[in-house]
Amino acid sequence: MDKNSEQFVSLLTENQNAIYAYILTLITDRARARDLLQETNITLWKKADNFEEGTNFHAWACKVAYFHVLAFRRKMARDKLVFDDDVLDYLAERQDERVDTVSDRQIALRLCLEKLPPNQRELIEARYKPGGSVKVMAKSANRSVGSISQTLYRIRAVLLECIEKTMAAGQTT
Repeated sequence: MDKNSEQFVSLLTENQNAIYAYILTLITDRARARDLLQETNITLWKKADNFEEGTNFHAWACKVAYFHVLAFRRKMARDKLVFDDDVLDYLAERQDERVDTVSDRQIALRLCLEKLPPNQRELIEARYKPGGSVKVMAKSANRSVGSISQTLYRIRAVLLECIEKTMAAGQTT
């Protein structure tokens, strides 16, 4: 896949939070984790041609991130608060096991959002867009904050039930 392709840029962008979360499971310093994410992004960009279209981008990106964390740990080996390699490997394996679950939940969420009536989907999107708040939504809809909050609560409950049913039915693959 070419690094200039829209698909590669889209995959890289979509997976930023998940890659950062993965790095944070291996290293708890948020500032350093952000630095490692940037280093990972640079490596992913340089190795874009090595990514095989149709394979699991998230798993590939996390493996690249893992090697960056490993290199960082080797540099910091003198610090007595650094986990040894066995602990790091254990944490990475546990996170790898959870990756599929997170991806399945994200797919289920997308499917369930599509099933919502348009007005409910718009409310959810308005709430979770950058800068979205219940207060702003209430003011623009000429409704009370409590009313908007209650509506959002009900929509979230419907989404949760839908996600659980979708995952139980194995419809995320």
